[in-house]
Amino acid sequence: MTTERASAGNTISSKCAVIEVRVTELRQLFNAIDPSPFLVRDLDPKAEEFIVGWSKDYPPAAKLALLIYLDRPAGLPNEAAVLQEAIHEYFSQRALATRRRLRQLFSIGRTSLAIGLAFLALSIVAGDFVASRLKGGGIVQIVRESFLIGGWVAMWRPIQIFLYDWWPIRREAKNYDRLATMPVQIKYMNDASPDAWRRDWPAVPDLPKQKDASPPPFQSS
Repeated sequence: MTTERASAGNTISSKCAVIEVRVTELRQLFNAIDPSPFLVRDLDPKAEEFIVGWSKDYPPAAKLALLIYLDRPAGLPNEAAVLQEAIHEYFSQRALATRRRLRQLFSIGRTSLAIGLAFLALSIVAGDFVASRLKGGGIVQIVRESFLIGGWVAMWRPIQIFLYDWWPIRREAKNYDRLATMPVQIKYMNDASPDAWRRDWPAVPDLPKQKDASPPPFQSS
């Protein structure tokens, strides 16, 4: 076992916008109650919020990188590769789920548009019909305008979807795409015993139950 390595994983280019995270153990990055295999396990909600939140602070065109400061010596030689694969898989699935949500939104928008147009046409016809049965210029205009306004109110939902609601979701999916391809590097701080890796993921597939306190909060530089 080699414990002298200062870092492992991808080389981070100076052109990358770096997201920095500090943890005591790698398994803190993942949801402890998720029974899925590690390579398809969800990230811990706080870890995801931290990483995604920092990624949104950078320009959309910036290339991202994840730098993890780990408070223990190096573990198995492939732990950085396994960690990167798990993180990439998670954000790839998030991108797919977000695009499914966008397709569902467009489907609702098309249905809402059809209903809104039909109701608008019906409101115009009804307004003209009722106005034709009434006498007097003022009241006729009020009735016709009331039906017309009601018809346009029915168009509010499809207008909102196709003008405002879709593009934040598309931007979110693109951000997940960046996170799903970012280089990942681990820097070992060697602040624990040499065999600390034995209790951590992904070194050990079956971890014993731990009674220690909740992990410390994430830190950024």
